[in-house]
Amino acid sequence: MRCPAVIEVRIIPQDEMRYDTLGDWQWSGDTLHIRAAQGPGWQPFLVALHEMTEAVLCEQGGIPEAAVDAWDLSFRGEGEPGDDPACPYRTEHRAACIVEFLMASFLGLSGYGTMR
Repeated sequence: MRCPAVIEVRIIPQDEMRYDTLGDWQWSGDTLHIRAAQGPGWQPFLVALHEMTEAVLCEQGGIPEAAVDAWDLSFRGEGEPGDDPACPYRTEHRAACIVEFLMASFLGLSGYGTMR
């Protein structure tokens, strides 16, 4: 299991994301690359925090990045791929949501996450 030596976070235009998502993560050796789509206010920061948390928890849980990518890229259901009960990283995604929503609460963003 690897612990990131470097975490690179980039906020990029939505149309530069690998697929239709607000956030994405990829490993390159011990470097964790986080991408979050540009958005209003604190949203890109919160999405990046979510992605960082999810990536580390997937690594800790032995869920390969390739399995996450395969699920996300083939997902055709409603809502977030990670919320689907069949998702292989659902527990890690939901934990990342808790971290994201808790930080939003600390930032005073009432109702953040209720529409996601």
